[in-house]
Amino acid sequence: MNLFTIDTGLFKLDGGAMFGVVPKTMWQKLNHPDENNMCTWAMRCLLIQDADRLILIDNGIGNKQDDKFFGHYYLHGDDTLDKSLAKHGFSRDDITDVFLTHLHFDHCGGSIIRKNDQLIPAFKNAIYWSNEKHWDWAINPNDREKASFLKDNILPIQESGQLKFIETKDGIDFTGEIKIRFAYGHTDAMMLPQIHHKGKTIIYMADLLPSAAHIPLPYIMAYDMFPLKTLIEKKSFLDEAAANDYLLYFEHDPLIECCSLQVTERGVRMLDSFKLSEI
Repeated sequence: MNLFTIDTGLFKLDGGAMFGVVPKTMWQKLNHPDENNMCTWAMRCLLIQDADRLILIDNGIGNKQDDKFFGHYYLHGDDTLDKSLAKHGFSRDDITDVFLTHLHFDHCGGSIIRKNDQLIPAFKNAIYWSNEKHWDWAINPNDREKASFLKDNILPIQESGQLKFIETKDGIDFTGEIKIRFAYGHTDAMMLPQIHHKGKTIIYMADLLPSAAHIPLPYIMAYDMFPLKTLIEKKSFLDEAAANDYLLYFEHDPLIECCSLQVTERGVRMLDSFKLSEI
């Protein structure tokens, strides 16, 4: 099995929203904001080559929305999904599985493209994987979260016939080397791949821990639907991860791809940071 970092570009989100109740005087040292209080974040996906399968975990924000929409997020950087795939010798047509941790636009926007005024799958040979609980949550969104669930990103997947659901059961196998964890604080039934690779356990953190700066327990996004649930999930996960030497892979950290953990007097904290290619 081979793992490849897939960078799809950078975007900006409000620092206060990303760090919740943590004061700006503290979080601005971790991710310095611009004059509008906006901080830069990555949209870092993961490509897994496993036997005859090529599995893409999440796919970034895409490019089919209008200028007004993208104007809110200040897209920047030189990386794109296609450039990152090509860097490793692949194209969209090589992807056999698109695994969607959840259906917020910055995680699944690249799933669908607009061609001749039609919305079609960007990965024509792939199965798209979600779970029924989260899918129902996304297509019948609550008023607070519905701006993150764009119908153009979601409904065409089902209409294509390429959608399949994973059973919502913690620890269920996706492949022989990939198990699925579920988290419910950020959004309902978000999926976190747990990957066994080179004798290590690597967790794709999605939005349970969007960055290394979010490791301390109070650092919880205001975007989370159920922040107290996130707090419980974070504490349980970090204790388990530190005890078992898990490695964390961050989707949104602008600088840090991966890290190991240590237990300190202040709780679980980052030990070392490194690139995926260094594992």
